Formats: sequence, C-alpha cells, structure tokens
Amino acid sequence: MDIRLGSATGRWVVLTTVLGSSMALLDSTVVNVALPHIGEDLGADMAALQWTVNAYMLTLAGLILLGGALGDRYGRRKVFVLGVVWFALASLLCGLAPNAGVLIAARALQGVGGALLTPGSLAIIQASFHPEDRARAVGLWSGFGGVGAAVGPFVGGWLVDGPGWRWVFLLNVPLAALCVPVALRHVPESRDPSAHGRFDALGALLGAGALALVTYGLIGELWWAGVLGVLLAVAFVLYERRVADPMLPLSLFSSRQFSAVNLVTLCVYAAFGGFFFLAALQLQVVSGYSALAAGTALLPTTVLMLLLSARSGELGARIGPRVPLTVGPLLCAAGMLLMLRAGEHASYVRDVLPGLLVLGLGMVTLVAPLTATVLSSVDTARAGVASGINNAAARAAGLVAVAALPLLAGMGPEAYRSAEEFGATFRRAMPMCAGVLVVGALIAWAAVRRAPAEDACHPECRVNCAVGSPPLEPDAARAPAVDDARNGDAGPSGPGDRSDL
Repeated sequence: MDIRLGSATGRWVVLTTVLGSSMALLDSTVVNVALPHIGEDLGADMAALQWTVNAYMLTLAGLILLGGALGDRYGRRKVFVLGVVWFALASLLCGLAPNAGVLIAARALQGVGGALLTPGSLAIIQASFHPEDRARAVGLWSGFGGVGAAVGPFVGGWLVDGPGWRWVFLLNVPLAALCVPVALRHVPESRDPSAHGRFDALGALLGAGALALVTYGLIGELWWAGVLGVLLAVAFVLYERRVADPMLPLSLFSSRQFSAVNLVTLCVYAAFGGFFFLAALQLQVVSGYSALAAGTALLPTTVLMLLLSARSGELGARIGPRVPLTVGPLLCAAGMLLMLRAGEHASYVRDVLPGLLVLGLGMVTLVAPLTATVLSSVDTARAGVASGINNAAARAAGLVAVAALPLLAGMGPEAYRSAEEFGATFRRAMPMCAGVLVVGALIAWAAVRRAPAEDACHPECRVNCAVGSPPLEPDAARAPAVDDARNGDAGPSGPGDRSDL
C-alpha cells in the first residue's frame, strides 16, 4: 500500500499504532512504581511482587515471535486489534483483582495481549505507507513512543498517589476503546503473501515453559524447578534444530557478531531489569519518596535517551559499535554504584541524580548502536527474525534478573516492609548489577567488530524504553522491506524495544 503520511488516513494510522503500543509501553514503565502499594493493599510478599512484574514479561517474551508470525499470516490489523482488546480485558482484570493470585494471572494474560499487539503496531506502518514516507512515519512513531516512555513513571506515580494503583491498569481500557474503532475504520489490512509453513507453536511453548520453570525455581527457591527449566531449555534447542520452520533459527548464531551482541544484550538488560525493579522500591521504602516522587526521580535516564540517542547512533555508525558497546555498559555500571548513595533521607540532587545521570549517559551510549548492530549482523532478509530474537532475549534477561537478584542479594519475603532490611539488600544487589554490566563490556570489547559502513542508525534507535522494557520493535529499521516487518516489539524500554521501557 502507498498511504501518504500527510493524508488523513496516514495520520489515523500513526495515531492508532501509537495508541496500541503505548498501552504496553505504559504498563511496562508504571508498574514498578506501584509495587509497594500493591503489596500493602493485597497483603503480598516479595515473591508476589516479583511475579507481578515477571508474569507479564514471561508470556510476552515467550510468545512475541509467534505473535509476529500470526500477524503476517492472518492479517496484521486483525491480530493487532485482537491484541488490543485482549490487553484491555486483561488490564480490567488486573484493576479489579481481589488478591495477588488473580493479579498475577491477569498480568500473564496481559503479556499474551502484548505479544499480539506489539509486533503488529510497527508492521502496520511498514506495510501501509509509501516507501518515501516510511522513515518519517517510523520517526513519528518513535518520537511519540519516547514521550510515552518519559511520562510513564510520572503518570504511574500520580495515579498511585491519587486514585490508586488499580488505575495503572484501568487506564488501558479507555485507550483501547479509542484505539480499536480507529483501527477498524482507518487502518488497511495487510499480510505477508510469502508467509508459509507451520507455526512453531511447540517451540514457543517449550521456550516459555523453560523460562517459567527457571523463574519459578529462582523466586520460590526450588532447585527442582530450575533443573526442569534447564532441561526444557535443552529440549527447546534440540527441537529448534530439527523443525522445518523454527521460531528461533539457530543458524543466525553462526554469525559471531550476532552471537556477541546478543550476549551483550543479555548482560545489559539483565542489569537494567534488576536495577529498575529495585530502584523504584528503594526510593519509596528506604528513601521515603512518594510514588509520584519516585516515578519522577527516574525520569532523567529516559530524557537523556530522548535528547541524545540520535547523535549516539550517528557516532556509532562512524566509529563502529565496539567502543560504544564497551563504554556504555561501564558508564551504566558506574551509575548503579553511585545509586548506593540513595539511602535513608537521601537528597535527590546530591545522592540520587548523579547516579541516574551517569546511568542515562551509559544508556545513551550503548542502546542505539546495540540495536543497529543486531540489524547489520545478519542478511537483510533475516533482519526481522534477528531483531525479534534480540528483543525476546532482552525481555528474558530482565525476567530472570527480577527473579534471581532478590535471591542472590538475600532479600527476604517481607523485605520491602522494612527500610533497614531492604536498604541492606539493595546495597548488595547494585554491585551485582554493575558486575554483570562489566561482563557485557568485556564481551563487547573482545568479540564485537565494526559493522559495515552503510549500516547507519535508524529512526527507532532514537527511542529507549529500557526503563521498563527493551527497545521497541527493533525491526523498524528495515523500513523498505515491507513483507519482513515482523517479529519485533515496544519497553523498553523499555531502552527503544529500542526494546516496554
């Protein structure tokens, strides 16, 4: 299709995709701020708070590649609308949840909806717009997504301190009520005519099951669940090697660059996932901030991403990814260590802001080159699958980190109710996050090499959703390849995934 961006239909398409992706993005960025209030209201322990975050990431990470394939086969608008409706109904259930168990189950259902809607939001733009307008449309989508990432923690804090934490989820219902009619009326249907073969549903179930068991084992401290998860992961890899149309084409990892960048991704987003989960709690439980103040306090990282990521991408294109992917994690590690100053009665300007500024500069340095390097490390025809794998890896890393970090730091089930206990475990957790980032920097320095000169930064690299999720829909970079617009996602960005903040 050749819709022009300046037309009324073009503006409606952009609005629809922004609304849809914003639902998943806002949910990724605001829930961490609400956790202490959720725990107090529902009488939940620390494990329940971990599952409140991880249930969503688990189903999203496990099913997002399948969601992209469904859109290609049955129609991107159809699957996108289905995802929006599903997400809204699950959000309503979250908002009405009478106890932690129902909330966790509803969060898992939200992740299913997110896996249906997020790949489609950008694929619709790719398939709908005239080739001359696609880059500008992606830029608009990215820009509005960045605004959503920036205001998400602030909105979340305002809702928690005002009408209550349930409105963090209920807010999605009116957004969906606006998005669905616009999509049905103004967004053209598109599908990939070359889509063929069977869906790798068993692969998706094996992958999600492995993540679920490993996460369950870490949060519940059950060794047998962790062992079963590892065994299921081995079965997943063996199955993917044999199936005709695998969800995870293992041949991609024959590229040293692709393998190295995904290892860096695992390290970086594991640290980000653990940090942002604990930092929002630390500022409220230990430093005494309100939910609004805690959400606002974390804004500098996203603001820096919005202001400087485009220039960082241009610099990475000139000098190659090795230096940015080495220096960026080291800056992030330094920022997390500086956050050790954020204890009781912490001054924001003196104790909190310096760490967040250094962390933000590190994110600026690494996120755009990371996304661009993933795309340049494989053939253009396989960039969609590659970016989807990288996005899923980022979410899986955050998922495991949120499960493992409290255990490794010795955080008890009631830790968030005690400023002294939580502060002590936070001080043990931050060096661990920094250490993982240093490992990522060493991998980048040793294994990442300069990408081809023609692989410049792409519009979506300007947006970071790392605060709550990985880069949004990294496959956006392939604007000219309409039929390949699949398997990507929008976090964290979550960092703008450029992976739901």
